Amino acid sequence: MNAVTLSVLDLAPVQADVTAGDALRATTQLAQHAEELGFHRFWVAEHHNMPGIASAAPAVVLAHLAASTTRIRLGSGGVMLPNHAPLVVAEQFGTLESLHPGRIDLGIGRAPGTDPVTARALRRHADGLGAESFPRELTTLIGFFRGTDTDGIVASPGRGAEPEVWLLGSSGYSAQVAAALGLPFAFAHHIAPDNTAAALDLYRDNFRPSETRSAPYTIVAASAICADTDHEADRLAAPRDLAFANLRSGRPQALATPDQAAGFPGSDAERHFAAQRKAGQLQGSPETVRAQAAQLLDATSPDELMLNTLVYDIDARIRSLDLTRKAING
Repeated sequence: MNAVTLSVLDLAPVQADVTAGDALRATTQLAQHAEELGFHRFWVAEHHNMPGIASAAPAVVLAHLAASTTRIRLGSGGVMLPNHAPLVVAEQFGTLESLHPGRIDLGIGRAPGTDPVTARALRRHADGLGAESFPRELTTLIGFFRGTDTDGIVASPGRGAEPEVWLLGSSGYSAQVAAALGLPFAFAHHIAPDNTAAALDLYRDNFRPSETRSAPYTIVAASAICADTDHEADRLAAPRDLAFANLRSGRPQALATPDQAAGFPGSDAERHFAAQRKAGQLQGSPETVRAQAAQLLDATSPDELMLNTLVYDIDARIRSLDLTRKAING
């Protein structure tokens, strides 16, 4: 298996017995270690009304992470465009790029990143941006960085301070939009693994060169939990599985401890759901993860592999990330 560029996606998980401040300090620690370990990017994701996630304001978190690191690229995975006016996003990320030139990524998503009631509270589009309006608003956002088609409005900071803009997705629709606009594309394999290969093929086959990108470029984001043994990795993954089961049932909660998660019986449907989420991801001992990664990379051929390690304890999260890195790249 040839070496692949590795990056990190973090959700700033809030554990059952800590504050959001503790969670954000742990994410900062993880970003610093990711930089030391040679990871290429570190992204945080926007979610709302979720007690177990502290990264509701990616631009604010990224400003802190950028001041706490020196080299690693930092970005949003992503900013959910239905929740924000394009001008506001351009000014926020133009500010970040102005302060930390050449280090900022702006990953854009089409979903609101929350439930419909909370989406309405965000005062944008409760049902997300439609097939016609999303590309238009995305083009408007990019225009603010480049000073094109903005009705005379100047994003300052923003104009002339363009971060690397990415489109995120878990479907063929997002792949087509990224291809049409000539943007790099990050696919959420950890969310929709059955769609990954087809969406990436669609993106590559339809890619049109743009002002900033002459050829297609892809990231595959996968769940990754690595420990000394398969059994220990499964134990560390139990809080993640419980968190997703709770979210699916409409009762999002803070991240449980491994012991608490192990004590939760779960229904047959929830156990089946956890098994489905594990399939196609990276979870196990270094030997197991290496074999899983080889299979994933062979099936999808990404330019980068982005690891999402949702583990309760920050020390175990850092160690898992290091073990995964060594398992994949030696």
